[in-house]
Amino acid sequence: MNKQDPIIIVGAGIFGLSTALHLAISGYTDVTVFDRHPVDKTRYSYYDGCDGASADASKIIRSAYGGQKEYTDLSAEAIVLWNKWNEEIKAVDPDNGLGLSRSDTIWINNGVLMCTDQPVLSDFDRASANNANPPGQDKVALVTSDPEDRAVAASKGLAHALCPFAQDTVGVLDTTGGVVVADKACCFALYKARTLGVRFVLGGAAGTFSALVRAGDAVTGITTADAKEHPAQTVIMACGGWTPALVPELDGLCETTAGSVMLYKIPAGSPLRERFSHARFPAFMFKQREGVDGGLYGFPVDHHGMLKIGYRGTKYTNPVAQADGKARSVPRTRWTTGGTALSDIPQKAHQVISDFVATYLPALAEAGVPVAMSRLCWYTDSFDNHYLIDRVPGVRGLACVTGGSGHAFKYLPNIGRWVVDILEGTELDRPLVRAWKWRALREDQTPVNKLMLGRTDDRTLENTKLISAETEGLGHALANQSLS
Repeated sequence: MNKQDPIIIVGAGIFGLSTALHLAISGYTDVTVFDRHPVDKTRYSYYDGCDGASADASKIIRSAYGGQKEYTDLSAEAIVLWNKWNEEIKAVDPDNGLGLSRSDTIWINNGVLMCTDQPVLSDFDRASANNANPPGQDKVALVTSDPEDRAVAASKGLAHALCPFAQDTVGVLDTTGGVVVADKACCFALYKARTLGVRFVLGGAAGTFSALVRAGDAVTGITTADAKEHPAQTVIMACGGWTPALVPELDGLCETTAGSVMLYKIPAGSPLRERFSHARFPAFMFKQREGVDGGLYGFPVDHHGMLKIGYRGTKYTNPVAQADGKARSVPRTRWTTGGTALSDIPQKAHQVISDFVATYLPALAEAGVPVAMSRLCWYTDSFDNHYLIDRVPGVRGLACVTGGSGHAFKYLPNIGRWVVDILEGTELDRPLVRAWKWRALREDQTPVNKLMLGRTDDRTLENTKLISAETEGLGHALANQSLS
């Protein structure tokens, strides 16, 4: 790679942003990012039509990864940079045009509770605690049922985070983690990249990817919806949930799946805003690996007054026939179809979230807090939950950065540096780099995620009963009113 060669990135989510930022940091001078959303105007707000997985108000940062210590180490690397970003934003240009303020906070270290209603810790949680607590160092992963660990939590001012619910749970509190203010973090990454010379073409026909330009076995650029051709030495596809349909070589390796989200609007002035604030309520993951009745995660009240709870116990798909005749799952959102009916979520997701709230967060129901919005959040899963960061085999000039599998946002500050190393062909023997290579499911391998089961699969939206979860149907009007 020549540092003066033109590089195009399709997608301004976290993978595209981080890659663009680190290419610029590494001295690449001709980097352009295209995205169909005017994210610099909508500021990564789902309420204003951004429907990628990165368009959100809250995401989890955690270092606890079971036996996968390489991801624990990657999280530690990211947290150093998240702390740095919290300092750097204090000097942001007041005329940044992205709504960023010098008083903003990018991430909040208020802890992440990984818990279950079972009487003992899971093997995953025990491995998480062991990997996060090296011998001879201060404990950072605390077992909720351990008296010594409870004392450590109290000394850190996090005793409340061990049992934040109306019912007891057993689990591990990751004190290194917390919550990213996701929309502001994306805006700050865009700001940093722009400051370093990255060009962004956002929104409208000019920003909307149309097709790859191919010449034999090479990709030489892209065309956009305004019929213009943009040449490039390297094209990087980082299109979130749209990537598998745009790069059919990903068949069997990655598929687009949906998590389900319900947002509870806590009124301004309600004591519940303080009760569920970052200072008094951690991010949490509940029964994450316990089947269709688990897979829950949630957050404190965000800067819009919303308390978000998500469900990934079942990962839903939306197979649609493509130009080559094959069916591939593509995102189906409120905004891509232009209808408020797409606020509906699977009945199973609604039931699991509602049951959790009734049992563990009954104060919401007692106060009559409405479900202001429900949505499907579309991720790209790989069959093994590892990312896919590599050049496309047999296609010169084309690379993919995808397969976030619902756990990539936390690496916004640092994943791009790894992408640059991979594109340059340096340090390719690192364990994570090997895990992120282009690959196929082996016959002797059990997939973490079963992919491309077709339109007859029970997980497809076509075969799933959808219901309205909104008790205060804000719909499209939500994009045009204050949320505070």
